[in-house]
Amino acid sequence: MDPLTIVMLGVLGMLIFFMVRNSRKRRADMENLQQKMVPGAEVMTNFGLFGTLVELDEEENIATIEVSPGSTIRVHRQTLARVIEDDEPVEDPADDAPVIDEAGPRLNESSVDPTERKKTDD
Repeated sequence: MDPLTIVMLGVLGMLIFFMVRNSRKRRADMENLQQKMVPGAEVMTNFGLFGTLVELDEEENIATIEVSPGSTIRVHRQTLARVIEDDEPVEDPADDAPVIDEAGPRLNESSVDPTERKKTDD
């Protein structure tokens, strides 16, 4: 066997290994997600809609989500992307807000509205 054939077989073997590994990992993630999908769980859909899972119909593949008190929607079960867990600490957005410097940069005259410039020139 020449070296090129050995390298090609090695690359093919690595490709098959990574495909099988990725498939197993994806299947395990889906099983984990399905275990978390129980009525009362906070969920997010693929299109970014947040709500509380009310009912999950296995036969029809329909999930009923309450998006606001008394308002429910029905979506296909596969659109449920993830379960929102409250374990993450919520950061105060005021901590990340930039400090505004009162003597900060001023607008140059070219960016000021001409009517404003006439008022200040008088």
